[in-house]
Amino acid sequence: MTSHEPIEQEPAATAASADKSPALPAAAPALPDVATDQYPGATVTIEEKPAKHRAPDEPKRSFARTFREELWADNSFTVTLLAIVLALICGAILMVVGNADVRDQWQYLLYQPGKTLGDTWEFVSTAYADMFKGSIVNPDTVNRWYWNMTTWQQVLYPISETLTNAAPLIFTGLAVAVPFRAGLFNIGGQGQAIMGAIGGGTVGLALSLPEVIQVPLGVLAGALLGGLWGYLVGVLKARTGAHEVILTIMLNNIAFLFLGWYILQSFIKDPNRSDAISQPIEESGDLPQLIPDPLLRAHYGIVLALLAAAGVAWLLKRGRFGFELRAVGHNPHAAATAGIKVGTTIALTMALAGALAGLGGTSVALGTAPALTVDMLGQVGFNGILVALLGRVRPWGVVGAGLLFGALQAGGNAMQTFSGVSVELVVVIQALIVLFVAAPALVKSIYRLRRSPAAAAQAGLAKG
Repeated sequence: MTSHEPIEQEPAATAASADKSPALPAAAPALPDVATDQYPGATVTIEEKPAKHRAPDEPKRSFARTFREELWADNSFTVTLLAIVLALICGAILMVVGNADVRDQWQYLLYQPGKTLGDTWEFVSTAYADMFKGSIVNPDTVNRWYWNMTTWQQVLYPISETLTNAAPLIFTGLAVAVPFRAGLFNIGGQGQAIMGAIGGGTVGLALSLPEVIQVPLGVLAGALLGGLWGYLVGVLKARTGAHEVILTIMLNNIAFLFLGWYILQSFIKDPNRSDAISQPIEESGDLPQLIPDPLLRAHYGIVLALLAAAGVAWLLKRGRFGFELRAVGHNPHAAATAGIKVGTTIALTMALAGALAGLGGTSVALGTAPALTVDMLGQVGFNGILVALLGRVRPWGVVGAGLLFGALQAGGNAMQTFSGVSVELVVVIQALIVLFVAAPALVKSIYRLRRSPAAAAQAGLAKG
């Protein structure tokens, strides 16, 4: 620098202060008005670029586009529906293998391929058509009713049987779904349902009160006895740390043996019968039918099941106990740190599950069974596990799965009657449905499903 060059002074507004405080940023120099100074009459447009951290706005996807993208993707609805279809295909194969005539026809596949495939399709389609007619509606019956050749009760008979079979399955499915949200696996629905049947059936045997009084008492007795049976599991789990699976297995056997002993007591057993059966339940204790008719067995148990599902759905989403239940299921140690009584929550959860399963047994004892017997419930408690798994342990999913299984049971009886297909095949189909639902990767690979856009978006949000 020469002595003739001026020394530039730092602007006073931006110079550092004497106490070493940071200097203020210099003001940006004013830009000349290009349009007026250099190019008169011209117009300058400055485009603002979007910030790097914000993505440009995308057009909102329409409902039709979203539906098309999710239709053949690995979402829960599509996987469940395709699992049912896959189970029906496997069931059709078992039908062919189990039928001697169709099986023999396959020996001539290369000689008579058209006849072989035609006979196979006719046999399988007729069997599944009979299942539909026995569980939903029979078009032939509807046509006959239209021409006054039969009664409307015959038209409603299939759906009535479906609702009758679905009611206890929904109750026992909820009895598995609720503890599952708390990290508990309740396989004691069978024993809890047996105790509920004992409680409701005893009220129906011992009392002869007006229907408006006796029916609620029977339902309450069944729920209380089933709830106590489940509460016992919860208390032992909370106090001693015993595993609920072992406890419920043992209590299932105890409940079954207790029912056999209870029926043989002199004040319960029917003196006019030599087999193990109780006295007839009073008609005033039976659950009212939805449509008073001897042919239609559907009763208000299905209404109670839907109300129970609605109550459980509200409890899990809105209720305080539902929040504590889910918190214990996610992390019991963190829940205890937050002030939640983990042992009490576990005990009350199992009591609630037992009450729901007890209502399932009560709906059978006071709904369709004329008296208490050892085999009156069948496998309703164990089938409730399948219903809960198929419904993805969600209340309304359990309702849908219960209706599906009820339809399979009602349609299986018709299929055996008219097509000669064994009703045990329905149990195989039920098991295959749950198997394929529990293995979504298998269903996805078989049908070559693409990734669900909604699931991918949720995964991206979870990653942050």
